[in-house]
Amino acid sequence: MNALVAGFRGFAEYFSGVLGADAYKKYLEHHRASGHAGPPMCERDFWRDHTDRQDANPQGRCC
Repeated sequence: MNALVAGFRGFAEYFSGVLGADAYKKYLEHHRASGHAGPPMCERDFWRDHTDRQDANPQGRCC
């Protein structure tokens, strides 16, 4: 049973990465690793900035 649960978790992580759902987590990791002086954006501000950037600089995407 543990192998099934581990397999499902692995698939869920992979699928989140494909959809970009883990972008905020990656942003926080980058922010910590880069040694920024200020605090990171809150999740709400991050997603607002993320969608604003996509709207301002459209690239090939499905939607």
